[in-house]
Amino acid sequence: MTEDARSDGAAVRAFWQGLGLPGLVDVHVHFLPESIQRAVYAVFDAAGPKIGRDWPIRYRFDHEERVELLRDFGVRRFSTLPYAHKPGVATFLNDWSRDFAAGIPEVLWSGTFFPEPDAASYVEGLVEAGVDIFKVHVQVGEFHLDDPLLDPVWGILEDAGTPIVIHAGSGPVGNAFTGPTSMRRVLERFPRLFVVVAHMGAPECEEFLVLAETYERVHLDTTMVFTDFFGVDYPSALLPRLAELQDKVLLGSDFPTIPYPYVEQLDGLAATGLGDDWLRAVCWHNGVRIFGL
Repeated sequence: MTEDARSDGAAVRAFWQGLGLPGLVDVHVHFLPESIQRAVYAVFDAAGPKIGRDWPIRYRFDHEERVELLRDFGVRRFSTLPYAHKPGVATFLNDWSRDFAAGIPEVLWSGTFFPEPDAASYVEGLVEAGVDIFKVHVQVGEFHLDDPLLDPVWGILEDAGTPIVIHAGSGPVGNAFTGPTSMRRVLERFPRLFVVVAHMGAPECEEFLVLAETYERVHLDTTMVFTDFFGVDYPSALLPRLAELQDKVLLGSDFPTIPYPYVEQLDGLAATGLGDDWLRAVCWHNGVRIFGL
């Protein structure tokens, strides 16, 4: 582990200690099987068409070092968020993720799914077994959320109330599958889905904010939005509305695939001027209420 990474912990701890919190809950963290992790890193290193820019990865360490680092930061609960990018991959990812979560008490057991004929079966099995959270990524997987193959999945998850982190916004590079339209259509039919909009839906921030205002269980995660790197300026006119959604905003980081110190996301949240109570809710209380400790 680099000295820069080791030194990042002091600033992160100072942030949450200054708020009088016992730590952080981060709903947008990635741990993947080593072969898939290497492939993901290669995509970022190549700044390919779904990345669109140079994207140096600050926390490119093995699994054990990254868990140690999150503990040093004071992240008391964190997801692993595997995401299936094609048919036939989800079951492998889900099996690996289950085994990984079993050995690390801070981990939110995370699953994924893809529009494929057996999706409802394996999602139902995961829900019955107690999975904590799901992740899907329409930009990478190139599918619409209202694909008919997902209809039974949404029904299962609506009834279960299991949160699903969904990357549907067009950042960092949009394609024919990104944007709020297919999520809006799904929510019209399954209005009780517990959706966590990754990256606050950037750059379509207002459209996804409206969904959080409209639907009781739609939440937003803060991943990368209030940093200089992501290239999206959250409209200041929306901040009063974001303040009203205090109980529906969750801290996310995208660790380890971020190009800056972890604390930069936290400093960006503080710079919104939404106040310490809002920060405490976002960084701790909301996550603890939803996922426990």
